[in-house]
Amino acid sequence: MIQALRHRLRRLTGRSWWLSKIWYRIRGQRLEGSPDDEVWYFAFGANLHDSAFLVRRGMLPLEWRAGRIRGYRLRFNLEGHPVGRAAPANISPHPSGEVWGVLYKLTRRKLARLDSTEGVPGRRYRHLWTEAEDSAGQRIPAVTYIADGKEEDGHPSLRYITLLREGARAHGLPEHWIRFLDEVEPAQ
Repeated sequence: MIQALRHRLRRLTGRSWWLSKIWYRIRGQRLEGSPDDEVWYFAFGANLHDSAFLVRRGMLPLEWRAGRIRGYRLRFNLEGHPVGRAAPANISPHPSGEVWGVLYKLTRRKLARLDSTEGVPGRRYRHLWTEAEDSAGQRIPAVTYIADGKEEDGHPSLRYITLLREGARAHGLPEHWIRFLDEVEPAQ
């Protein structure tokens, strides 16, 4: 019952800019800018797939393009459900690393709504403001999510890694990145 109440509160907060501002302040963070300001969000996990981003989360980006962030690597070091059998994607700093994904242009109001579906701000994920680069080489300030993960990587579920693989193909990510995702072993 408490879990259902939290879920409803999160959904309500995600639909109201002012409730979102209060929620961020309670969590010790600030929601900057105005609701109609535009920002770029960098997706590297399940949000690569339209079924997750457009359908389940209800996001309608103003624009999208393939892109990457440098200085990070893709990890599967978070605890998913069922515990021990599904590790969602995360990023962690790595000097020579790069992570490919999709850059979505959203309003700050939409980003706050996306945050509410991801549990941000919270213990699990937080914003990481970074510089991304689209496939044409243009540098773009962007926000993504990062979490404090476990030391050891686990394995994503077959369903989850399939979302990443299909999303990468659908959005025209580079072939070397698709090969990398194809080589990730799913949980047994």
